[in-house]
Parts: sequence; C-alpha cells; structure tokens
Amino acid sequence: MVMIKKEEITQEMIEKAMACKDADELMKLAKTDGFDLTKEEAEAYMAEMADAELDDEQLKNVAGGVARRYCNKNL
Repeated sequence: MVMIKKEEITQEMIEKAMACKDADELMKLAKTDGFDLTKEEAEAYMAEMADAELDDEQLKNVAGGVARRYCNKNL
C-alpha cells in the first residue's frame, strides 16, 4: 500500500471521498484505490472535507445529480 500525497489527489478521488459517510467508509475507498489510510488520517480528511465548499456542479455530482439526470429522462 502507498501513502496518499496531496499532489496525487484527483478531482474524481475528492468527489468519491466526499460521498463517504464516515471515516471507515473513506478508509475502505482508499484501500480499494491502493492507498493506506489510518483511522486518524481518515477522520482528519473527513473534517477537512466538511469545511470544503463545492460549486453547484460539484455538489450535484457528489449528491448523485448526474446519475439521476440520466435515470429520469422521461420525467
């Protein structure tokens, strides 16, 4: 496993991480992507993300707006 370097974090990774409900879910996500994340690091990232602000498009994507847009074409 590899430690996460901030300069290696992509927008997609941030969006996936922001969709996590808690530190345990974030740790599992990181592990599936091949990164080591301690409980303390995951909690720190969750706290940092809680303070982050998203623009409208990012918020829609994280909240599932993109998928809903395609699923509800007939509405």
